[in-house]
Amino acid sequence: MNFENKLISGVFIKRYKRFFVDVQIKNKVITAHCPNTGSMKGLLKEGNKVWLSKSNNPDRKLKYTLQIIEDDNSKVGVNTHLTNKIFLDALKNNLVKEFDKDITIKPEVKFGDNTRFDFLIIKKNYKAFIEVKNVTLARKPTIAEFPDAMTSRGAKHIEELIKASKKGYEVYIAFIIQREDCNQFAIASDIDPEYSELLSKAVKKKTKYTLL
Repeated sequence: MNFENKLISGVFIKRYKRFFVDVQIKNKVITAHCPNTGSMKGLLKEGNKVWLSKSNNPDRKLKYTLQIIEDDNSKVGVNTHLTNKIFLDALKNNLVKEFDKDITIKPEVKFGDNTRFDFLIIKKNYKAFIEVKNVTLARKPTIAEFPDAMTSRGAKHIEELIKASKKGYEVYIAFIIQREDCNQFAIASDIDPEYSELLSKAVKKKTKYTLL
């Protein structure tokens, strides 16, 4: 997947109010939108190299969006809005081995009263829900981890996937690792023990998870 516009490099200064980052571009400091509301643990170091995109929307208040942070010489994609687009592109190009070409893909499908799953996959006599998670944390060489903070939302999604499986759906969690320095994955059980325990129980009940 390619970015709409050419990326602009800069130097990270600080993040604040969750959605704002200050970045130095040459001799100018600009405020950009931060499209990741998570902790981004380990990435927000002053002086880190970053890449921004500039919006084509003339009415947008913040013209720039944070896309990539370089951590220990490794580029990390931090825009969570792109995670589903990456996975959708993989589905459409038959890059996810669990699914073949002859499927119907529906994004943002409601389940129950208060839940929307990222994707519904439909085929004759087959239906599957997929929830997609963005992974940026790495505390050990080559090992990506999720989550990077306590995630009650993530726990809710697991519980709802289990409910869906009882109603005849295949269910998946796709962990999208947006780091170029990792080829392994682990659940950060010390960061969120409840999420780790809940996921372990779900896997035992045949909830599946996919790593990309």
